[in-house]
Amino acid sequence: MKKTAFRDIHASLGAKLVEFAGFEMPVQYSGIIDEHLAVRKRVGVFDVSHMGEFEVSGKDALAFLQMMTVNDVSRLTEGRVQYSAMCYDDGGVVDDLLVYHCGDRFMLVVNASNTRKDFEWLQRHLKGDVELKDISDSVSLLAVQGPQSLATLQKLTSVDLKSLEYYHFTRGKVAGVEMKISRTGYTGELGFELYFDADASLARKVWHAVFNAGEEFGVAPIGLGARDTLRLEMGYCLYGNDIDQTTHPLEAGLGWITKLNKGDFVGRAAILKAKEQGIARSLSGFTLAERAVARHGYPLSVKGSTVGQVTSGTFSPSLERAIGMGYVATGYAQIGGTVNVVIRGKEVPASIVEIPFVHKS
Repeated sequence: MKKTAFRDIHASLGAKLVEFAGFEMPVQYSGIIDEHLAVRKRVGVFDVSHMGEFEVSGKDALAFLQMMTVNDVSRLTEGRVQYSAMCYDDGGVVDDLLVYHCGDRFMLVVNASNTRKDFEWLQRHLKGDVELKDISDSVSLLAVQGPQSLATLQKLTSVDLKSLEYYHFTRGKVAGVEMKISRTGYTGELGFELYFDADASLARKVWHAVFNAGEEFGVAPIGLGARDTLRLEMGYCLYGNDIDQTTHPLEAGLGWITKLNKGDFVGRAAILKAKEQGIARSLSGFTLAERAVARHGYPLSVKGSTVGQVTSGTFSPSLERAIGMGYVATGYAQIGGTVNVVIRGKEVPASIVEIPFVHKS
């Protein structure tokens, strides 16, 4: 298994380490619920160095990314970030990703489990004056998330973090280390991402500085388990669960990033055809009437007939009830409607609700 620069720190903190996307990663430290609430109420730190990063440069880099992603890259200016996705010719999702405009180049941040697949997909479509580099192994990435994240990090940098807008990034020093400081997030909370050189000594320096600065706020290390419950409360898609090569962006609720009027891109014709024919199913949120948890792959039924399938489910620490998402046939996906989650042969009533489950001010 590969190890991030923070691996020994996780072990010293007693983290439960598991294999994830080829990396040895912490799934939890003190417990998923405890860590989840630390992010919602205070501040938490995630090692997400397993994510993939690519650099795209050359005079045709913009045109290349316009063709390979569904969002409109031409709307980016230096210092801005865009949420997007790549699709196959049939409209299925290759991956969802972030696009960073770094001035003379772009940086793509992709899901850890898809790094190799995504790079090969992009490489296969290279055209014109474009250089594509996989820089994943040279980048450490920490996500500092929660209402006290700004107060924690501001102690460590001269960059005015309060003025850093959502889906923007800047360059500067944190704890004396040069890095990109980004504000996107996967939790719904105020938060920042720190991209810097993958070096064990730098990792220790930044980690300990952040934890010293956040001590007065009750800063906590957060594992992949709480990362999943936090993102699900916000209704954010997880590749491999809620989106994959069998789903297209419109049915996944990603029409807002799919710019069908920007010009041609890979998958556009298929997505446009699906839109014209009408969406047969949609990714919907639901809450369960019982404490039982819906798991990925469980059927959704109405009057004994299957009308969909669960893609993600968990017990929400914020709401103290079971929540989930799944693809539901359009006729049964109305807010306020009821479906059943089939759990070990038993039909458990679930109410279709608006996403996100937790609303942040």
